[in-house]
Amino acid sequence: MKIMVSACLLGQNCKYNGGNNYSVKIAEYIKGYEVIPVCPEVAGGLPTPRIPCEIVNGVVTNKNGDSKDKEFRSGAELCLKKALEEKVDMVILQSRSPSCGAKQVYDGSFSGKLIEGRGVFAQLLVDNGIKVLDLEDLYK
Repeated sequence: MKIMVSACLLGQNCKYNGGNNYSVKIAEYIKGYEVIPVCPEVAGGLPTPRIPCEIVNGVVTNKNGDSKDKEFRSGAELCLKKALEEKVDMVILQSRSPSCGAKQVYDGSFSGKLIEGRGVFAQLLVDNGIKVLDLEDLYK
């Protein structure tokens, strides 16, 4: 089985703040599988670290009000292409991210409020029939 995983969950320092979201649970879960790490934001050309982004009225925007929608969407497309080429069985994504949030994302007010919805990459995966798991699904 091939599993694509948000690179930050594997310990890669690609989060907006320059850190990662390393998950022992993920490390245990993926043992024995072929793993393909991806970060749609980095793939789209964004630097690490970077100004935090949220989806504001359907457009990925950073906290300064600058649109980063093009970068997020091009990175998501590149990672989708890789998922399709590699014929991954599932993708495990970082919760709440404007790229990878599989169930919830921040509401665009930069206040920490969550709403139901998907990040740009998560939505593309679902639209293309690829199984998506949110990191938090593994903790249930």
